[in-house]
Amino acid sequence: MFLKIENLRVSYDKIRALHGISFSIDEGEFVTIIGANGAGKSTTLRAISRLIDADEGSCMEFLGKSLLDYTADRVVSSLGISHVPEGRRIFGNLTVMENLRLAAFARRDRDRISVDLEEVFSIFPRLKERESQLSSTLSGGEQQMLAVGRALISGRRVMLLDEPSMGLAPLLMLSMFDVLRGINRRGTTILLVEQNANLALRFAKRGYVLENGHMVLDGTSESLLSNPEVKKAYLGG
Repeated sequence: MFLKIENLRVSYDKIRALHGISFSIDEGEFVTIIGANGAGKSTTLRAISRLIDADEGSCMEFLGKSLLDYTADRVVSSLGISHVPEGRRIFGNLTVMENLRLAAFARRDRDRISVDLEEVFSIFPRLKERESQLSSTLSGGEQQMLAVGRALISGRRVMLLDEPSMGLAPLLMLSMFDVLRGINRRGTTILLVEQNANLALRFAKRGYVLENGHMVLDGTSESLLSNPEVKKAYLGG
C-alpha cells in the first residue's frame, strides 16, 4: 500500500481530536477528505506530516515505512511528502524565487532543481512574471500558486493540501483545482482536505467524510455526490 493510515488518534491537551481514523491511498490517486470546520481535517494532514504527534497505537505507513520514525523535515526530504498548509504560510519578506529556492534547501539532487523550477514556472506563468517580487505583495491567488509551487519543489511524490480554495474568488478556485488535477496527472499523488465539498468531489476520484474526529463514510466521488446524507450536510441540499 502506498499510504496507509490505521487507528490514527491525536489529542490536544487530553482532548481527543481524532478517534482512531483509518484510510488508504494508492499511488497516483487524487483523494479528498471533506467535513465541517473542526472535524479534524487539518489535524489529519499535520499528523501525516509529523508536525504534531500521534497518540500511542496509531499507525501511519508510506511504502511500508512507518511515518512515526521520521521527523517533519525528513518526511519531506527523504520521502517526498509535501504539505500546503491552510493559510499558505509563505515567507512574505522573501521574493517568489527565494521562497522556491528555500523549498529546495534539503534536496540532494541539486542538478534537478533548475529543471523543477522551470516546471513550476510552466505551470504558473504568473510566478515567473513575479519571481523578483516580494511574496507579501502578491494577490491571494498568486500566493496560493506560490504555496503549491513551493510544495512541488520540496517533495512531489505526495502533496497534502489544506483548504486550497480558501479566500479565492470562484473563478480562481476552479483554475487552481484544474492545476491540481494537472499536477496529479503528471504523477503526484494528492490528498486534499477541503470544506468546499462540492468542489473537492468534482475533482477528486475518491473521498472520505470526517465528522468530529471519526471517519463516517467513504466512496467514489460520484457516490458521495449522490448520497442524500452528504447532500444534506455538505452540498446544500
